[in-house]
Formats: sequence, C-alpha cells, structure tokens
Amino acid sequence: MHIAFYAPLKSPTHGTPSGDRRVAGLLLDALQACGHRVEMVSTFRSLDRDGDAARQAALRDQGIALAAQLAAQWQSGPPIGRPDLWFTYHLYYKAPDWLGPRLSRLLNIPYVIAEASHSAKRAGGPWAIGHQACEDAIRQAALVLCPSRDDIPSIEHLLGSGERVVHLPPFLEPSPYRAAWDARDVHRTSLARQHRVDQGEPWILAAAMMRPGDKLASYRELAATLAHLREERWTLLVAGDGPARDEVEAVLEGAVPGRIRWLGELGAAALASTYGACDLLLWPAVNEAYGMVLLEAQAAGLPVVSCGVRGVPDVVLHQRTGQLVAGGDTRALAEATRGLLQDRVRRQQLGAEAARFVATERSTAVASSHLGGCLARVMGAERRPVDGC
Repeated sequence: MHIAFYAPLKSPTHGTPSGDRRVAGLLLDALQACGHRVEMVSTFRSLDRDGDAARQAALRDQGIALAAQLAAQWQSGPPIGRPDLWFTYHLYYKAPDWLGPRLSRLLNIPYVIAEASHSAKRAGGPWAIGHQACEDAIRQAALVLCPSRDDIPSIEHLLGSGERVVHLPPFLEPSPYRAAWDARDVHRTSLARQHRVDQGEPWILAAAMMRPGDKLASYRELAATLAHLREERWTLLVAGDGPARDEVEAVLEGAVPGRIRWLGELGAAALASTYGACDLLLWPAVNEAYGMVLLEAQAAGLPVVSCGVRGVPDVVLHQRTGQLVAGGDTRALAEATRGLLQDRVRRQQLGAEAARFVATERSTAVASSHLGGCLARVMGAERRPVDGC
C-alpha cells in the first residue's frame, strides 16, 4: 500500500530534535516494517504558537492551496503514483491538518490520524480556527490511533463512539538501548572519567530539552524534589540544552549546588550510553503527553521515578518498571526516589523488568504488527468497527 505521511506540527526532517520528531520517525519505521511504501508528502508546518487569528487564517489558505496543488499533481499522473491512504501524525488546535482531510476527500481515500487531542474549551478562543479544523479532521477520520489512554475519552465523545478509536501505545526499537545496558560498565567508567563522577554512588539522570513552559516547570519540580534528598548520596546527570538553559542551571544549582554534571545535548547513541550508565531516571513530567525519554530509559534497564499524569502511566508501569506519584507532589517524588537510592536490589529488579517490558510489549515490531492489522481493516472496511485491531 502507498501511504501519504504528514506531520503538521513538526516534520521528521525538522532540524530541532524533539520527542515529536522522534515519534514521527518511529511511526514511519513501523509503517515501512508493515511492508508499505510510505511517502512523506509535505513539510508544511501549520503551527501557530500565539493564538493569532490572522496567522491561522493565512496558514489555512496556504494549506488549502498546497492541497489543491498536490491533488492536481496526483490526479494528472498515473494511478500507480497516487496514495491509497493518508496518515497524519499529531494534530491539535495549535497545529491543525489543512492537507489530509481535503486531499483524502479529493482522492477518495481513507484518512487516518495518529495522536490527536481535542478539548471543547478551545472553541471560540484565540485558536478557534485551528480548534475547529482539528474537530472536523477527527470527525472525518476512518481511524484515530491514540498513544495515551488519557486522550481516548475526548476523541470518543467527539465521534459519538469508540469504533474508530484504537490505543496504540508509544514504542521504539529496543536494540540500541539493550546494547547500552549490556555495556553498562564501559559506559559508566567513561562518563565517570569524563565528568568526574564517583562510581560508588547512585547516578540520577534527567534528560530533556531546556525550553520555557512545561519543560522548565519540570526542571523546577526536579530541583524541589532533589532539595528533599540533600542528605542522600547521589549525583545528578543532566542531558539537554535549549533557550532556558540559564534558568535551568540557576534553579538546579541553587537547590543542590555542586551535585550536578551538565552533559549538554546528546545524540541518540550518546544518550543511549548515558541511560545504560545511570541508576535511575527522575523526571516530574509536568503536562507530559507520555514522554519518549521515559520509554528509552526503561529500554536501557533504567527504572523511572515520575508522576502518573496524562499518558505517563501508559509508559511507566507503577511498581513494575518504576514508581509513579501524584502530579506536582515533590515530597512524594523525593520519597519514591529515596527508596530506590537506598535499595540497589530493588533498582535492579525494576530496571530489568523495564527492559523486558519494552522489548516484549513496546517494540517497533510489536507496534508494526498492531498497526498493520488496523490499516488492513480500514482499507477493507472503512468506518466499520475495528475491534481494537
């Protein structure tokens, strides 16, 4: 099958690393692993961060014009060159899909969404144009794949049923992370030498972009959490960079001075090695959709301490692969972390189960099989119940 793939928020080829770009790339991998020919048909970005109605209208007009251009191109060419299905990754009120719904109608092909969010409170607000476009797109979709169970009720409510809604949990290719776990001693020795870290004490890892908003809020909660743990033995390794780095450094160094090693932004291989070398990942996950970093860390045998908010419980299994506490409760985060800092055996048990969980339940191979079945049903019986695929 020929699939037209599009990501209105951020293309997989976008220059700035992010979890969104990472997930888009993983979906491409999973679709190709199903045996489909996947074409990334546009890098048009529909994002309006500021609630500017004029900008949203201009983006809408650009999208409509581009859709007409693509439709004419496909309709004038040989049928073999036309897509059989349109697949959009991640649309929400700030980044609606102006291409997929229109082109799907013009070409008479199924329209599929992976990761959509909808909130009625956005109607009539600063992003009213984008909100309405997302609502219309979701209603048109033959299938909506939700990585977080947290998003399912609002999508089902919009559609009037759950027949076209399927839970497709976050996934990744576990082999690089497993390799990093297997080479833990080598990576730990290298990091200890490079950053002057005591190998005899536990290493806590935080890995996230440093930008204003939810990421900075998470770093602030991280600092408050660590302030409750000053008497424990640990070193914090921070992997990440961004425009809010000065604020992140100030808040963390102010809370626990001298106990942090700043690794900067790391590529995928270096980050995998860092996961493998550390003892646990601590991240408050303020307003986190689900957090690919949490999944990557577990794939490398790292237990996670986080907050059970939004989609995080779909990624971290409480008491099985990590510890989850109520959102915003930094004292509870500290106590959960303290328990693992003091119990090496428990850390190792959770870490081993985390790696097994990702390898057997959240791998690209597992997701590809699930996704392939869903798309086959859509092609064979569009808008019939998919029965969880």
